[in-house]
Amino acid sequence: MNRGIPNRPRNASVGVLVGPHQIGGGAPILVQSMTNTDTEDAEGTAAQVRALAEAGSELVRITVNTPAAAAAVPHIRERLDAMDCAVPLIGDFHYNGHKLLREHPACAEALAKYRINPGNVGFREKRDRQFQTMIEVALEYDRPVRIGVNWGSLDQDLLAELMDQNAALDEPREAQEVMRAALVESALRSAALAEEIGLGRDRIVISCKVSQVQDLVAVYSDLAARADYALHLGLTEAGMGSKGIVASTAALGILLQQGIGDTIRISLTPSPGGDRTQEVVVAQEILQTMGLRAFTPLVTACPGCGRTTSTVFQDLAEKIQSHVRARMPEWRETHVGVEEMQLAVMGCIVNGPGESKHADIGISLPGTNEAPAAPVFIDGKKTVTLRGEGIAKAFQAIVEEYVENKYPRRN
Repeated sequence: MNRGIPNRPRNASVGVLVGPHQIGGGAPILVQSMTNTDTEDAEGTAAQVRALAEAGSELVRITVNTPAAAAAVPHIRERLDAMDCAVPLIGDFHYNGHKLLREHPACAEALAKYRINPGNVGFREKRDRQFQTMIEVALEYDRPVRIGVNWGSLDQDLLAELMDQNAALDEPREAQEVMRAALVESALRSAALAEEIGLGRDRIVISCKVSQVQDLVAVYSDLAARADYALHLGLTEAGMGSKGIVASTAALGILLQQGIGDTIRISLTPSPGGDRTQEVVVAQEILQTMGLRAFTPLVTACPGCGRTTSTVFQDLAEKIQSHVRARMPEWRETHVGVEEMQLAVMGCIVNGPGESKHADIGISLPGTNEAPAAPVFIDGKKTVTLRGEGIAKAFQAIVEEYVENKYPRRN
């Protein structure tokens, strides 16, 4: 009962190679993330990059803000290579990127892509000259560039120019609309300048990040209608916990459904000491639940109601989801297609058997006052009924056997 990922209408974009991956040009939407370590700490940063990559991040961005951070970048790359972690590193530059890239050629070479923010690459007469320096380095090392405009660091000269033009109109637009237009204009002007310097469209990715859902949808809808550059999506500050997850899902879901977006990042604020890899898991789950990519087997689970006063199905659902995530790194290497497997853990007779039949493997646990038996369905057919204290372990064994028999081993 494996289901293929349906084709989605995609906004036409030029493909950009970043290490072994292609962004845009019809390629699968990539998951990105960013470290929050001090880049000067090469060991700590490499460890977090590896954790993000193992969680499924296909590109990882690191801050490059000081000479010591720039000097650490090649050592981070060396540590990752020694750990057989080939994930491409993206350098995040602000204010002094032109100096750091010129003064630290090993850093420029170790990075797979450079991120430039047009709003703070330089001011007034220095802006174009410093931007040109960074583009020239990208050309020298044959590196792509993301031109990343941010709401909080928008080019104030450009904004003032557009505000003045708007004020002269017979029917001026709202200030919010002008700010949205300024984001898009900043990105497109910078991309045009990069092309004038010699950087091809197949080396340019654009982002225009804001922190509100409706602003993001409006900005990217305008951007996609006006240009064919590869686009990176994400709220610039999504927030903490459920707020950040809901806001990111709402905004990206609308755009992705319209075929807009080639890479995504979920910029969650982690709790103190929280796991940075959560943003990777959320990004994957957005893409997978929309049917755009498959990363790991998903578990459909009953939400519970008055018929399910026992917590057995909740415990089992959690154990199974944790089990498949823990096993996925090995399964991905050994079995073809296992990431598309669908599981169901249901709590009573109302929807349990039906939902279980729709999954590749499903189990329907007994609800309150139901017979203490849990039928298991494989590929739509009932195969066995589990009972007793060892249901979780027995069901995990069934999942392992299914993977081994259903998905061919890689050569």
